[in-house]
Amino acid sequence: MVGAGEIGEGKIAGLLAAGAHVRVVAPAATKRVRKWAREGKIRWLRREFRDSDLAECLLVVAATSSGKLHSRISRLAQRHGILCNVVDVPELCDFYYPAVVRRGALQIAVSTSGESPALAQRLRKKLEKEFGPEYEAWLRELGKSRRKLSARFRDLSERKTKLHAMASEESFQAFLQERPGALGKKKR
Repeated sequence: MVGAGEIGEGKIAGLLAAGAHVRVVAPAATKRVRKWAREGKIRWLRREFRDSDLAECLLVVAATSSGKLHSRISRLAQRHGILCNVVDVPELCDFYYPAVVRRGALQIAVSTSGESPALAQRLRKKLEKEFGPEYEAWLRELGKSRRKLSARFRDLSERKTKLHAMASEESFQAFLQERPGALGKKKR
């Protein structure tokens, strides 16, 4: 990770959540990034980027305010076969970050393939309202029920019918009625 400002912090959080070993190169960092470094969750090199920083990297994410540095990082990454994402500069990217709504095991990703990160963010915010925190609890219940059904019903067709009924809107509404606390902030 090159850059440790607000945008870089979000990218670092995603990399950590994915189990990546993260090395951050930046002369300054947000409080949260500094905390991760103190806790040993990341390795922070408190300085400007050097070409040698890409050694032994699988991928690099660049989130700085320097277009010139972004171009340099992209060229170096391409030369060394390293995947590269330059935040908000699609033409310098080998991959794009989707905007993600997370509700426990439920993940809903929106991607515009770098064409409009702003649209992806707007859609993510809309989805966050539609799929509130209650989905996390419901999904846990669905998982428990699925495991029980799998053990009880060997016939795949019958099991599939029951699983689809459990995941229906009607089932979700019944769950909300049975567990008013599962609603969280969202009102239906």
